[in-house]
Amino acid sequence: MKIATWNVNSIRMRLEQVIFWLDENPVDVLCLQETKVVDGEFPRSPFEELGYYVYFSGQKAYNGVAMISCQPLMDVSAGFTPTLPNIEPVCDVQKRVITGVIDGIRIVNLYVPNGSAVGSEKYEFKLAWLGVLREYLQTLLVSEAAICVCGDFNIALEAEDIHEKVNAENHIMASEGERRALRDVLALGFADAFRKFTAGGGHYSWWDYRAAAFKRNMGWRIDHHYLTPMLYKRAKSCVIDVNPRKLPQPSDHTPVIVEF
Repeated sequence: MKIATWNVNSIRMRLEQVIFWLDENPVDVLCLQETKVVDGEFPRSPFEELGYYVYFSGQKAYNGVAMISCQPLMDVSAGFTPTLPNIEPVCDVQKRVITGVIDGIRIVNLYVPNGSAVGSEKYEFKLAWLGVLREYLQTLLVSEAAICVCGDFNIALEAEDIHEKVNAENHIMASEGERRALRDVLALGFADAFRKFTAGGGHYSWWDYRAAAFKRNMGWRIDHHYLTPMLYKRAKSCVIDVNPRKLPQPSDHTPVIVEF
């Protein structure tokens, strides 16, 4: 089984690229983030014509997540609320979470808030959101052992996940507060699939559009697959496919694929 995650930065703008990639790389589930489209306007037909099933939770111009699956998913839900009915409603106003089960594997597809700037209101929301994520996953783990949490985490967890040394005290996506919040989530028992197979720096999933960042490989590894112990043992590979980032008008992210 192959599961891919890809922040497409507008599914309508990148639709042709996504369809081409999926046709060339027939994964079992493709998890998309930042789809930027309301549910009624999600371009589902091109995926269905390829034989895929489509699940999504979106909003106009911002955020949005989707799952494209080769077979029907079971127990699909969007947001934290179906699992945590008593959380503050603000946690689910932005469409950032969708989950479903395939062949006994629970996939949780996330678009973690960016946070804007360390110390800002958006930063504090990001930390609070990650706290709710931890509670959400802890609840899922009560009854499920095979969970793949994937998506755009907007956090480079280690210094080697960034092309240059940054000041972790005040750099968004690398601050100690963000890293601590994500490590608290991972402490539930999740491990990084990519690092099972690849060590060291130079491997990135996001490059800024500016300063010829991709050409110079000035990137960040912020798109991840985190696995429970059962799945971590079963993982056969986890790779970053940089080819879509080479296309004209690409997303600033590229797919990351884990195989079991």
